[in-house]
Amino acid sequence: MKVLLWLLRGFVFIALFGLAVKNSEPVELRFYLDSVWQAPLSVVLLLAFAAGAAVGLTATLTALARQGRELRRLRRHTSSDEATIRS
Repeated sequence: MKVLLWLLRGFVFIALFGLAVKNSEPVELRFYLDSVWQAPLSVVLLLAFAAGAAVGLTATLTALARQGRELRRLRRHTSSDEATIRS
């Protein structure tokens, strides 16, 4: 199973490396106020992917933190109810 996983990782790496080599010509990103940024297409794609992953991770961590706070509140409430019932 580990060998299969490493073969899959190698295949993905080679495919992405080939994509980066094939798309190395510069592109222009035009921003507001006539500012322009030039970079290889593969770098622009990598940055866009990283930005999307960061936004998704932030949203996920926010939801997990909210659920953790709710779980602690419910456990505290449950433990106080059990203490009341026992006494």
